Amino acid sequence: MSGSKNINIAGIDLGTTFSAMAILNTIGKPEIVPNADGERLTPSAVFFDEDNGGIVRIGIEAINSRHLNAERSVRWIKRHIGDSNYHKTIDGKEWSAVELSSLILKKLKQDFAAVHGDIDSVIISVPAHFDEIRRKATMDAGKMAGLNVIGIVNEPVAAALYYATTRRVSGNVLVYDLGGGTFDVTIMSTHGSNMDIICSQGEHELGGVDFDQKVLEILQQNYRDKYNSELIITDEDRANYEDEAEDIKKTLSRRSVARKMLYGPAGSIKIEITQQMFEDSIAELLSRTDLLLDAALAEANMTACDIDRIILVGGSTRIPVVQKRLEERFSFAPEITINVDECVALGAALHAGLTFQREKPNSLPAGIANGLKDIKLTDVCNHSFGTICAPFDSKIGSRVIRNQIILKKNTPLPCEVSQTFYTMNKEQKKLEVTVTQGEDAAAEYVNIIATHTIDLPPGRSAKRPIKVTYSYDVNQRMHCKFEDVESGKVHELDLAIDKDGKLLETAEKEHNNQLEALKIE
Repeated sequence: MSGSKNINIAGIDLGTTFSAMAILNTIGKPEIVPNADGERLTPSAVFFDEDNGGIVRIGIEAINSRHLNAERSVRWIKRHIGDSNYHKTIDGKEWSAVELSSLILKKLKQDFAAVHGDIDSVIISVPAHFDEIRRKATMDAGKMAGLNVIGIVNEPVAAALYYATTRRVSGNVLVYDLGGGTFDVTIMSTHGSNMDIICSQGEHELGGVDFDQKVLEILQQNYRDKYNSELIITDEDRANYEDEAEDIKKTLSRRSVARKMLYGPAGSIKIEITQQMFEDSIAELLSRTDLLLDAALAEANMTACDIDRIILVGGSTRIPVVQKRLEERFSFAPEITINVDECVALGAALHAGLTFQREKPNSLPAGIANGLKDIKLTDVCNHSFGTICAPFDSKIGSRVIRNQIILKKNTPLPCEVSQTFYTMNKEQKKLEVTVTQGEDAAAEYVNIIATHTIDLPPGRSAKRPIKVTYSYDVNQRMHCKFEDVESGKVHELDLAIDKDGKLLETAEKEHNNQLEALKIE
């Protein structure tokens, strides 16, 4: 029997420029939860109050405050999540990208609770191309914010999940996700509410922020041409004109010309930017999306003729030339029937419901369970995972270091794969094991995402078997097991690590203590 307790199940789109949250209502339909200002989107911006160090402002107020004191503000933090070398120093404290992201999530959590009460379970979306480090870092940010993160979902998958539940769909669907900071293209096979993901491609730094920078370059060059002087002198100048550039970009998505007054140190100037000027400036960036589109089609063993529908996701798909290029390539117009800013959060809420239903079927309210009963989703592993080994190459008569792929990209989830390797030396006492991510056999061209040393029993001959098992569940969680077969000794790893392979438990605990002392507004 399904329980009758009111359960709050939510989905979060933690975006580069904007974030959004949705809840599953009592009949299993997702709804956007507005923030405390009544807005459906919250700018992913953080500002540490200069008058009261215990207050952190999130959202539109943080963006406006950035013009007054840029050093105490942070934007586009999603581009740095998972990078252990990134930090922002405020009042002597170094904030990591995970910690800063957790502040944004804390704000969303607070605004949700003010209307609906506490969140019981949440799914956070990530770009499909995010590597394992970034995925785990995103989950850690949610946990630091006090959220019960039951999994993550790829952004284009979430969007397609929402799309498929709002209209009748069948055939091969291409999800073109061009957001504020990242780009993904995903191909899936759909039959009503049944969705099978085929493959994804993407890039970490390709989106609306990059288009804004191209506009900013035009503004700066115009000012140089007029006054032989720089338009931007201070960080506050840059913050102001970055926002002006974003406004121009949005204007050019609606009109053929945008006009602005620039006020620099040498004087003012009125400039005019045409849609054609803007399109020319971003042509190289859009060419990169074309290359990724080619790669996805090739990986799916398809051509443009095999695609039946194109779903647009992300605010940058509003740029007319983006839609025009897709229509020219596929000979039909992309779908613009869903809200490109909200569909990821709405789909993430649906995914959270499906996950909750799978893990706690008897606890899900009957109304929500009924609303989800016809949805079936098969996702895939978005990267290949392997380990470094040194097999003997008979052609050259020596061992060669290589990356041995264990879990192949696009393997349907959930999955588990095992391979057996062998120790190299007699009396070998230690074994260094690695987890790699990438498609190449050459070790230097893949990312090593974890390295650990295993102690081996003494007094053994060489070539003793080591069984390596990688599993990936439907909630995008990876588990690795290294087993010394003869002794039965097992080393297990869940990859809750930072870029240096260190567990995040201590950092998370310390951050939670500091977070409690901060007031998030």
